[in-house]
Amino acid sequence: MKRRPVSEDEKILFRKTVETMRPQVIAKPKLKKTTAKAKPGGSDLDGNTKERLKRGGLKPQGRIDLHGMTQEAAHRALLAFLRRSRKNGLRLVLAITGKGNPKKEGAVWTMREHGVLKEMVPRWLNEADFAALLAGTAPAHVRHGGAGALYIYLRKPE
Repeated sequence: MKRRPVSEDEKILFRKTVETMRPQVIAKPKLKKTTAKAKPGGSDLDGNTKERLKRGGLKPQGRIDLHGMTQEAAHRALLAFLRRSRKNGLRLVLAITGKGNPKKEGAVWTMREHGVLKEMVPRWLNEADFAALLAGTAPAHVRHGGAGALYIYLRKPE
């Protein structure tokens, strides 16, 4: 590609433009410190509780089985179950999602690494409605469903 010659007037104009340009200082917005109680990822659990959940040392006080439900129905059922459980003073509940279709059997569009609910329930638990109820979550111990279930540790009732 050929370049055209640059005139002296263009050079002078370029230098003036560059000299007059100043970097724009953009003020960063000040973020308010929030005191939100809901922390995603189960960070409200103390080390002892986390360890007991990991070893299966705590027995769930309630359980909900979401097998065979659509996403919409499972979402509604889980939220209602968690609200009811917290209102009744339960602290540890078990949500059974199932593992999905690990054998890769069936139609091509049904083949997923995990089941839909197994993938979606942890996402839902980070939503505001759910997070306000939770103190934390953890994968279930083998005796309580293993990879096909999730412990949900609820906040103390108000």
